Amino acid sequence: MKSLSIASTGMLAQQLNVEVIANNIANLNTTAFKRQRAEFQDLLYQNLNRAGAQSSNAGTITPTGIQLGVGVKTGAVYRITQQGDMIQTENSLDMAVNGRGYFRVQLPNGSDAYTRAGSFQLSPQGIIVTAEGNPVQPSVTIPQDAVDVTINQQGEVQVKLAGQVTPSIAGTLELAIFPNEAGLEAIGSNMLLETPASGAASIGAPNSPGFGTIVQGFLETSNVNAVTEITNLITAQRAYEMNSRVIATADEMMSAVSNLR
Repeated sequence: MKSLSIASTGMLAQQLNVEVIANNIANLNTTAFKRQRAEFQDLLYQNLNRAGAQSSNAGTITPTGIQLGVGVKTGAVYRITQQGDMIQTENSLDMAVNGRGYFRVQLPNGSDAYTRAGSFQLSPQGIIVTAEGNPVQPSVTIPQDAVDVTINQQGEVQVKLAGQVTPSIAGTLELAIFPNEAGLEAIGSNMLLETPASGAASIGAPNSPGFGTIVQGFLETSNVNAVTEITNLITAQRAYEMNSRVIATADEMMSAVSNLR
């Protein structure tokens, strides 16, 4: 009864599908979270009667043959990089990227990670850092006597000091883009790592060709749509139930055979 193993692969596939959907729903309010989608592929086929095989000495061939599928497998879990909405926070260090691009962050081990979650803060030294204290690259230091911080669309960080009329530039933020953003590796804490699948990062100034702009005082929301995810969850649940019903039916058929006298 190959239907037992075939249906079991379907149940495993739908179990993973539900786990992906659950992670999307769990991150419904995570800043700049990108939802994921499970993609499935059919497994190898058994050729019981190969299509195109000669079926007689007269030269006739089998038009379709008999191919028996053996189930389904997970082909990929794809990250959908569609931009989320923007919410205003009125916090001068909150930044959102409007368009393509990731902020570059230096991890404790010295390597670079990338994020679109621009909820930044200041370190004790006045450096712009993430919630975990990792500095945003290139490093920008805000003077302690600064009374106002302005970040324009080009990433220039302008500070106004007490007694000064004209703001001074404390530094300029940069963005990174990738040929294949879906190939980035998520490591948690809204951080992504470059991989061979993503391609090498291209660093550039915000609002330059191919790069998005920085919007101060805003944060990008998750691109998860609750209605869509609940609909997908119901569909996955029904598919799981149908595969379990196939297993139950196959078991009943085997039971009927074993009870023959």
